[in-house]
Amino acid sequence: MRMLHLRPLNADDLTLICRHREKMFQEAGRPVDLLKAMRDPFSRWLRPKLSQGEYFGFVAELDREPIGAVGLMIIDWPPHPAHPLDARRGYVLNVFVERQHRGQGVARALMAASDEEFVRRGISYAILHATDAGRPLYERIGWAATTEMGKPL
Repeated sequence: MRMLHLRPLNADDLTLICRHREKMFQEAGRPVDLLKAMRDPFSRWLRPKLSQGEYFGFVAELDREPIGAVGLMIIDWPPHPAHPLDARRGYVLNVFVERQHRGQGVARALMAASDEEFVRRGISYAILHATDAGRPLYERIGWAATTEMGKPL
């Protein structure tokens, strides 16, 4: 029987994270030319954050093969009604599970590990941006939509 194993991200996961991020945005319908433009800048941004532990998270593996991952960050944020005593938020990003392994609890396990890690680090509130495909899972595990909006400048 194959067992799912979660392990912490490390600096050697740079290529995996970059590949997952690009696939995630591609599946969400983002134009390929924009994804290609993002590739190198994201990799350059991620490398020091990953090696310094500012970007952390988990890789899901089956038989030592990565099948999914989640990235986490702690971001500076002013105290807010959702976290009135804390000037930080947890930020979940780059949640991705390979298509053939979806619907088997991999993303749920990654998200549970993320919650535990944030709590371990003293974080009381977390945010994420959900794709249409991911939104039902997040709602089932207690996430709720917020009022955030965005605008390119």
